[in-house]
Amino acid sequence: MGLIIINKLGNMKRIILIIMVTLLSLSSSVWGHIVIPYEDQPLSKINILKTQLDLQGTATISAQPLHLYQKGRVEAELEAEWVTVTVKNSKPSNDDWVGVFSPGKFDSSSCPPKGPEDKELESPYICSAPIKFQYANHSSKNYVKSGEAKLKFLLINMRSDFSFALFSGGFSAPKLVSISDVLSVFANPKAPLYPRLAIGKSWDIMTVTWTSGYNIDEAVPFVEWGLKGETQQRSPAGTLTYDRNSMCGAPARTVGWHHPGFIHTSFLKDLWPNSQYSYRMGHRLVNGSYVWSKSYSFKSSPYPGQDSLQRVIIMGDMGKAERDGSNEYANSQPGSLNTTDQLIKDLKNYDILFHIGDMAYADGYLSEWDQFIAQVSPIASAVPYMVASGNHERDWPNSGSFWDTTDSGGECGVPAETLYYVPADNRAKFWYSADYGMFKFCVADSEHDWRAGSEQYAWIEKCLASADRRKQPWLIFIAHRVLGYSSNYWYGQEGSFSEPEGREDLQKLWQKYKVDIAFFGHVHNYERICPIYQNQCVNDEKSHFSGVVNGTIHVVTGGGGKSLAKFSSLSPVWSVYRDYDWGFVKLTAFNHSSLLFEYKKSRDGEVYDSFTVYREYKDVLACVHDSCEPTTLAN
Repeated sequence: MGLIIINKLGNMKRIILIIMVTLLSLSSSVWGHIVIPYEDQPLSKINILKTQLDLQGTATISAQPLHLYQKGRVEAELEAEWVTVTVKNSKPSNDDWVGVFSPGKFDSSSCPPKGPEDKELESPYICSAPIKFQYANHSSKNYVKSGEAKLKFLLINMRSDFSFALFSGGFSAPKLVSISDVLSVFANPKAPLYPRLAIGKSWDIMTVTWTSGYNIDEAVPFVEWGLKGETQQRSPAGTLTYDRNSMCGAPARTVGWHHPGFIHTSFLKDLWPNSQYSYRMGHRLVNGSYVWSKSYSFKSSPYPGQDSLQRVIIMGDMGKAERDGSNEYANSQPGSLNTTDQLIKDLKNYDILFHIGDMAYADGYLSEWDQFIAQVSPIASAVPYMVASGNHERDWPNSGSFWDTTDSGGECGVPAETLYYVPADNRAKFWYSADYGMFKFCVADSEHDWRAGSEQYAWIEKCLASADRRKQPWLIFIAHRVLGYSSNYWYGQEGSFSEPEGREDLQKLWQKYKVDIAFFGHVHNYERICPIYQNQCVNDEKSHFSGVVNGTIHVVTGGGGKSLAKFSSLSPVWSVYRDYDWGFVKLTAFNHSSLLFEYKKSRDGEVYDSFTVYREYKDVLACVHDSCEPTTLAN
């Protein structure tokens, strides 16, 4: 059996796989009955492969309504539905729990084929984890005495049917004691759902990515769109998906596998700047009929350099949570819904959002991506939802990631790269630039090598150098891991106050090209750093910067929703403001000279930290330490 060692490197948890002969089967098969427990993923606590059957008729489980579709409701609006589950058990216990499965048939017939190395192993009865769970006594506190419970689950359209199963024995030794009837699917389980907007490689392109159950041999995908109130046109869409063999290891390749459906992306081109557009996704079926989504709208990007009000949200490490209380005992992303709901409430007051890594925290349990996409859909369908790669999306040993950890749960970047569009030359190398009016964003990928001499380092310099600071005065650098400064506890223990080798090379580029703000996630709190270069504050101002700033302001905004990270007991002189809470950052560019920075808490949307920058073009051009081009005395 493979040996798993937890090694604390500078108090940072690094999971190192010591590979022995049979560990190879872990990445390709479920039959070895090995599951790696991920501390942050509640579904990993369920040893589903060890399930034993105990169907003795001592318990029943049923669900209502049996048909999610109700006549009279608009088909396109049926994205989610509440279901009541009733449990009756003559032998109840506190560790009884109910799992939700989709597809509804989840016995051994749905297990993947055995490999040659597995033929002698006993076949498990269940090969896939539930998509969510609740303890039987979650909302029925007298369950152990009465043996009866009623639970409420919120189901989203996952392109298949559902069933519910009652287990005893807790998570470590589950016994299947009762299974519900298969719950009928939504009116159309294949319907186009959950559009995700993203700006394209040019300012006048908006991309629409969505999920459906239609492959290209069943229907032709497209988007119908146009200026609001005017004639609509249609643009075709490409279609992608991935399969179990696209995953790098367990659990994504084994118990966590869930088919993603088909992911379509359409490019809406030649947009007018700052204009309101309406759109809807469509599929033309083989028989000539059409299936439509509901209608949505967005505002197109401003022309690069356009002098207008431009507002940006930046946050990281949000994750997802269940509105029905499922998976509640993990409490791993307690601030996720607060952040989501606050951003939905404030939707009319910003224009574009950057989620800078660690999005769903699926960690190889791929149904979690569906849940996350549904959670942020009210945002992503209305404003560009730009994403960056984090360790929980990408990292896996021997897969090309810079960090040799198992944080992605075997996903090795495939779901994130497929489910979300980014304007990168190669989406497997998740770095890209984005132009939005007076902003220039250079989004790096901290899960690939960024150091001097690397391919990404050359790209970062090219991106920063390409900013026309007269048109785009606000130059922003983004990465997931802290490649700059943070006084987080474990960074303090390491003594570096950043990722190892994080800023050694990059600070030269930030200084040379006069980056205004560098944003990072990964650390689950908020911290603002002074304008800094080579560990020294280069400006004493805290709230109202004017003229030449002299260095880059660093900001950690990883408090999107994941369980919070403590600060070091040391408070470095460069740390201006620290907050142990969930929140996000908002940037507002009023014009080419005035920028407002605000940190807002998710709990109330109020501003808790802020500063302003006022400067003229000559201040951007002015020489600061290590930024000046060579000069000559010749005339």
